[in-house]
Amino acid sequence: MKTTDNKIITPLAEEAIKNLHIGDKVLLSGVIYTARDAAHKKLIESINKKENLPFDLKGQIVYYVGPTPEKPGEVIGSAGPTTSYRMDIYTPKLLELGLKGMIGKGQRSAELLEALKKYRAVYFVAVGGAGALLKERIKKAEIIAYPELGPESIRKLEVQDFPVIVANDIYGNDLFTEGVNKYRQQ
Repeated sequence: MKTTDNKIITPLAEEAIKNLHIGDKVLLSGVIYTARDAAHKKLIESINKKENLPFDLKGQIVYYVGPTPEKPGEVIGSAGPTTSYRMDIYTPKLLELGLKGMIGKGQRSAELLEALKKYRAVYFVAVGGAGALLKERIKKAEIIAYPELGPESIRKLEVQDFPVIVANDIYGNDLFTEGVNKYRQQ
């Protein structure tokens, strides 16, 4: 398992995705979108009704976060990742429509790992418990859909050098599994 540092500008290009491997440290800059459980459910409902989505999924990254309210003068409140597996039932359809990356914390299901390979997408993890530090990498935040969901509304974020680690790559590799196996071998 090699690790390299990568600076990537969003949206995710195929060339960038091909070069990412589990354990790689990445600094993301550009636009990413937020969505948690309730927003994912609404996105799938819109897809099933053949309605337009609030943003074009092609090449985009979704960050599983429900930020706290921002204080006066701040762009956003604490913005740490939430547990990702709750989105696994919705994510394959979003990947099919062009989503290329997700940011969260924790392992994903076997079905989702297969979908990542099939649709050539990556899953990044961000450090849980570091929401106050991660918010410093968010330069702009705007609610673009489902404001009634409060912290779970969809936001368009502009980020600069947002730190993540590749947990699952397009080759079917899983940092969680390989990390445990490596530890057991020692």
